[in-house]
Order: sequence, then C-alpha cells, then structure tokens
Amino acid sequence: MKKSTLINSEISYLVATLGHTDEITICDAGLPIPDHVQRIDLALSHGVPSFIETVKVILTESQVEGVVIAEEFKTVSAKLHAALMDELQTEQARTGKAISINYVSHEEFKQQTHNSRAVVRTGECTPYANVIFQAGVVF
Repeated sequence: MKKSTLINSEISYLVATLGHTDEITICDAGLPIPDHVQRIDLALSHGVPSFIETVKVILTESQVEGVVIAEEFKTVSAKLHAALMDELQTEQARTGKAISINYVSHEEFKQQTHNSRAVVRTGECTPYANVIFQAGVVF
C-alpha cells in the first residue's frame, strides 16, 4: 500500500507521468470537462471532497511552477480564492520555488482546460473554484 498522502491511483499515476509545463485542472462540480480530456471524478456529494482538500493533496506530490485562475474567482468567491492563495504561498515557502499566477476570464479558463492532461472534478459547489496547475521541475 502506498505510504504517502496521495493514495488515489489515477491521480498518483497522472502526477508521476507529468512533464515540465504539462497542465492539470482541479475543478468544482460544475465546470464543463472537454470530452477528449481524461476525467478523474472524485465528487461524492456537494462539498465532498472540497476544492482546497484536493489542492492540498495534489500539491504534496507535484511540483507546480504556475497556475491559471479565472478572474471571477477573486471577486465572486473571495474567501475560497484567499484560501487557494494561502496554499500556494505555503507551497512556495516549502519548496523555495516561485509559482506564477495568471488570471484569465472564465471563458478563457474553460478553453485552456482543453490543453489539460486531466481534469480532477471535486464536489466543491463554490462558483469559480477551479485552478489549472502547470507542472514544474524539482531540480
């Protein structure tokens, strides 16, 4: 049995096979997922698992150098946006590596998910609770 935090086999495999600049999306329960992109559906019920819980676990095993976030997230769901920013700051402090943050419109965000290796769907029901992680390197 795997000993580290991330025990979901699909996400573990995804993280292990990411290359530099590959993208994965973590999304709320309502984001449309392109048909050609792998869907890893974790949603059990409203709020389970949460967006932040999922972000925290994925950050434990993946090196992230950039994120893409919808501009609307900052204003419509400011509290959850702040929680995401806290997690990213914690990750930067832990790794000593900067994480670039790029804001786009929600429409542009949805288009960029087409480039993701996979979309991880959570049970989050907070509007715009979505992030695209761009893989970095550990060296």
